[in-house]
Amino acid sequence: MTLMPATPAPPATTPQTSTLLHAPVIDWFRAHARDLPWRWPEAGPWGVMVSEFMLQQTPVNRVLPMYEQWLARWPRPADLAAEAPGEAVRAWGRLGYPRRALRLHAAASAITERHGGEVPRDHAKLLALPGVGEYTAAAVASFAYGQRHAVLDTNVRRVFARAVTGAQYPPNATTAAERRLARALLPDDEPVAASWAAATMELGALVCTARTPSCARCPIADRCAWLAAGSPAHDGPPRRGQTYAGTDRQVRGKLLAVLREAVSPVPQAALDAVWHEPVQRARALDGLVADGLVEPLPGGMYRLPLA
Repeated sequence: MTLMPATPAPPATTPQTSTLLHAPVIDWFRAHARDLPWRWPEAGPWGVMVSEFMLQQTPVNRVLPMYEQWLARWPRPADLAAEAPGEAVRAWGRLGYPRRALRLHAAASAITERHGGEVPRDHAKLLALPGVGEYTAAAVASFAYGQRHAVLDTNVRRVFARAVTGAQYPPNATTAAERRLARALLPDDEPVAASWAAATMELGALVCTARTPSCARCPIADRCAWLAAGSPAHDGPPRRGQTYAGTDRQVRGKLLAVLREAVSPVPQAALDAVWHEPVQRARALDGLVADGLVEPLPGGMYRLPLA
């Protein structure tokens, strides 16, 4: 019987180790943070929540115009909840992963019904909202309300992997060990912890990037475990790459584009014209219907969902 080697545990993180990281990263953030509208005080908790939904798997430059349009149209959760979910899908445009629009609409409806139209402050109540998972609840509680939570997105996980564990990349999926490490690194003070969450995310987005990290500009380069080890190459499972051309995702996007532009239900023939391969096209359309993004009507007609 051959025993597989155990996955090494991350190095122990002492309070002193954490403190050595906190100040330089937060000071760097104060000097270099991007001026983004969801960081402005007037954005409020709803603006923060909208940004967190939009920024999942989508770069900032694509989110900015859509974010501004969205909040101009729906400045409060109740404004969005009052419209059909299909309008959220329509307004989502080409941000990608349009199920996020349905989830944000569902969250807005729950906020309106359960919390008087105010994004809840309590982390457990945030987590209970439809479409809100572990990351989003922590992010909203931290960035909107200044609370102490471990906020683990891809950027933060990469910073921690390099600076603390000495690995070039984190695992493909968030692990329990990463969550423990993130909690161990949290500053005790709530406002400082909220700044740390935002600062580590920004550091990963601007400096400790996936492909070409700018280590010369990193405020913690002198205490980075990955650099100290000689920047070893990734030796774990292959990293997942994102493909788009020719995939069902592309076909779904083309079908949704037709429905977003339409002011009335669309016939099957109009959808058939967007993709040459009938089996893949039918599979993509069936998936959109199953996900609640498209509503089939009698007579082979389709529209964005009204309910």
